Amino acid sequence: MAKVKIGIVQMSCTSNVQENFNKAIAQIRIAATKGAQIVCLQELFTSLYFCDVEDYNNFKLAESIPGHSTTILSSVAKELGVVIIASLFEKRTEGIYHNTTAVIDADGVYLGKYRKNHIPDDPAFYEKFYFTPGDSGYKIFKTKYATIGILICWDQWYPEAARITALMGAEILFYPTAIGWATAQNEATNMEQYNAWQTIQRSHAIANGVHVVSVNRVGFEQNGLMNFWGGSFVSNPFGTLLYKASHDKEETEVVEIDTQQTDFYRTHWPFMRDRRIDTYQSITKRFIDEE
Repeated sequence: MAKVKIGIVQMSCTSNVQENFNKAIAQIRIAATKGAQIVCLQELFTSLYFCDVEDYNNFKLAESIPGHSTTILSSVAKELGVVIIASLFEKRTEGIYHNTTAVIDADGVYLGKYRKNHIPDDPAFYEKFYFTPGDSGYKIFKTKYATIGILICWDQWYPEAARITALMGAEILFYPTAIGWATAQNEATNMEQYNAWQTIQRSHAIANGVHVVSVNRVGFEQNGLMNFWGGSFVSNPFGTLLYKASHDKEETEVVEIDTQQTDFYRTHWPFMRDRRIDTYQSITKRFIDEE
């Protein structure tokens, strides 16, 4: 299908996992009533963003994928005829945990999962304590409505991840996200950070000629120290914003995109044609030291 309706669920979370899960399902239903065919939820939507602290008790939030959550979401997907993109905390086995996104097709079939490759470790974002980096490479998923690529939050800063996923055939790149502002920061710093976040992802759309969908959480967490900035958006293949959510409200929106635009933009701006793949060997090095 060329024209696809994308559902974006930007919401706040509480410490009550079941409450968050129920809210997400309710918003998926609302998106479906608006015509959504693919619905993307934010990163780790079933809980507060728990990586602000290194606490062993938080490992209790993890679950098997596929498992309980994907079983319920599969039933919802089949009932509504929508694809669901669901970011969950995965327990792979004892002592190995991942930040993982499951993809469920419109007939309720679980298509697989992508495990976050780039894991940050910053103040209030101590993800390396919890998550093992993904080891199954980048992934695309051939859903009923489009072939999609999933990357997760910190992955969004890396052009290599977007490029590889696009080269695999992704028509749309989805980025479930959890990123916010420390409330001690000033407004100028806030806007500089948000603009950089949005710009890097729009650049992936331009460089690869694909639509980009980024879905962030919203609201104050960490005892009021962190304000998740929302600002979820959809970019066309040349970086034009088709939709941008607010920074402070829960929003469920549906945006229609046309994946045939990829051919138009790749033809008129032939970045893919002119790639010099014979010159890129050094990209696999950590740093290029002078001889």
